[in-house]
Amino acid sequence: MSETPRRRRAAVAMIIAGSTLATTALALIPSGAAVASSHREAPLIADAPAYDNTDVYAFVSPESPDKVTFVANWFGLQEPNGGPTFYPWADDAYYNIKIDSDGDAVADTTYRYEFTTDNAAQQDTFLYANGPVESLDDENLLFKQYYTLTKIDAKGTETVVAEGQAAPSNTGPASVPDYDALIEDATVPVGKDGTTFVGQVEDPFFLDLRVFDLLYGGDLSEIGQDTLAGYNVNTTVLEVPIDEVALNGNGVDNPIIGVWSTTDRLSNVTYGGGLEEASGDYVQVSRLGNPLVNEVVLPVSLKDAFNAISPDLDATIPAVVERVTDPEVPKLVEAIYGIPAPATPRNDLVEIFLTGIAVDAPTLDGSAAPIAADLNSQILNADADPKAFVPSEMLRLNTAIKEPTALDGTPTEFSRLGVLGGDIQGFPNGRRLADDVVDIGLVALQGAALDPAVLTGPLAGGDAVNENDKAFSNEFPYVVAANNLNVNDAANSQGDGTVAQGAPAAAPADNSTPGGGATGGGPLGFLTDLLPGVMTGMAGMVLIGAGATRHLRQQ
Repeated sequence: MSETPRRRRAAVAMIIAGSTLATTALALIPSGAAVASSHREAPLIADAPAYDNTDVYAFVSPESPDKVTFVANWFGLQEPNGGPTFYPWADDAYYNIKIDSDGDAVADTTYRYEFTTDNAAQQDTFLYANGPVESLDDENLLFKQYYTLTKIDAKGTETVVAEGQAAPSNTGPASVPDYDALIEDATVPVGKDGTTFVGQVEDPFFLDLRVFDLLYGGDLSEIGQDTLAGYNVNTTVLEVPIDEVALNGNGVDNPIIGVWSTTDRLSNVTYGGGLEEASGDYVQVSRLGNPLVNEVVLPVSLKDAFNAISPDLDATIPAVVERVTDPEVPKLVEAIYGIPAPATPRNDLVEIFLTGIAVDAPTLDGSAAPIAADLNSQILNADADPKAFVPSEMLRLNTAIKEPTALDGTPTEFSRLGVLGGDIQGFPNGRRLADDVVDIGLVALQGAALDPAVLTGPLAGGDAVNENDKAFSNEFPYVVAANNLNVNDAANSQGDGTVAQGAPAAAPADNSTPGGGATGGGPLGFLTDLLPGVMTGMAGMVLIGAGATRHLRQQ
């Protein structure tokens, strides 16, 4: 395992102290690294899509409330017909899921996936499969990839906890008549009580990416289109006991974790004679925690540098902090739609993105935390040392919240708007598959956590893409089989009127799970009546505090 980020820490801090912003950004990028992440949000993504983190999800497992599920995706925007090489995992990379349980912004547990490729049977043909593939060991499958899953603890001890074969790309109904069967075949045990699936699935992220066209066309004429409908993505789904990733192995007293994913790649790649050879040290080339941070919070000058550093460095870079405390999006909204930008500094965003939500969350300027609630900061763990806490960007999850839960601690209906919809199990407390993070993020940037008046303007309806085009499953691995039709097939059929794999499915009856897809009551405007009670309600709901722990358990 590479320890490059730790060795680099002191040197980076010195560079930051004595350099200009431009020099700092360049200095943070490891030599030879191709850096990019999250649905093409960084400039170099076109050079290295197989190494690109797209999304991270973390939620309490609906099948087993004593377990937590991590979904980490790579290699986005996969058009199903994009052969003949389709969408492999890289052999010269570590694909990592990292968990920080004590709040020091350094991973206490890492799960590392490492791949090898067997395509010897493919050398005399252009085909990916030369007949129907009914199982992973089917001889008709000519391209196969295998992986080793290694668990790395805080001391650096490495333990192989699983070995398996990745489900292949879904090349079409003739070659892959039943992709769900391959998903089942590719689901293997992890250690004593865990499970993992690795393979291609339909991209679970739903949104209208025309937000980048001057925020939906400048007049809201560009909303309602799920940009990622029909596309696939490579995924690792990992379900493990909460105690396995909790501080001191105790998820009861220490239920809160921070999560992010990274890609480490061999730093030197040479080409010649039709061959590629990778060598050198592993360096971090991609990173993802909260959705939308690198896309819409950081400027282009910082995107690649941000992907190359570890979370413990985030708060040491003034330019990164400034983009959180004084974000760009509200200024654009004010210029285009006339909605006043909230006053700065935005310490509410510091809580959401850098510290987690807690009454005693350490704001960067020493002022009191503005969101008066104890929810998902690691400082709330009973065994955590608040003095060792480091503000950093990561997805934070309170695993004590076992089901959709209202502000007063009672069970409630699933809301796609998560905490802002009165359902504190959802984003930004972790991220479920069905959480509408674009609408949540947009109103959060506008100050919805503190001022409900922002919800009455022209952006009240968000991007009008309120749920995924495919219904998620209530059973592991929760994601949906990869699409097998070309994206520009508007009818999404096989030509005979039948629906192909990955096409819309009936919504699960139980919408309290990550695949629920409930809309939480329609457009964001309904929150105008709800949010005035958010602050007082959450302030009275102390999940952890005063030396004691109160946990919300499954009813």
